[in-house]
Amino acid sequence: MAKKRKVPLRKCVVTQEMMPKGSLIRVVKTKEGEVFVDPTSKRNGRGAYVSKDLQVIDKAEKNGALEKQLEIKIPQEIYDELRKQIEGE
Repeated sequence: MAKKRKVPLRKCVVTQEMMPKGSLIRVVKTKEGEVFVDPTSKRNGRGAYVSKDLQVIDKAEKNGALEKQLEIKIPQEIYDELRKQIEGE
């Protein structure tokens, strides 16, 4: 009998829903203060997860959920890159 692998769950910082890690996008802040989108979810730094949904990205931008979570100003390019990644799938 094959073993069932446990699916890691992460919480979206906007919707506060627990979801499978694969259905979220990770945004990372490094110790140097850099902020970038991490499609591999393996880069070093403080991570925050956001749902792969354009409405959620818009809401994150409007209410500053990523900025609160990562405690840094998020540049507009990050939100644009998140949107491109969602539309590209």
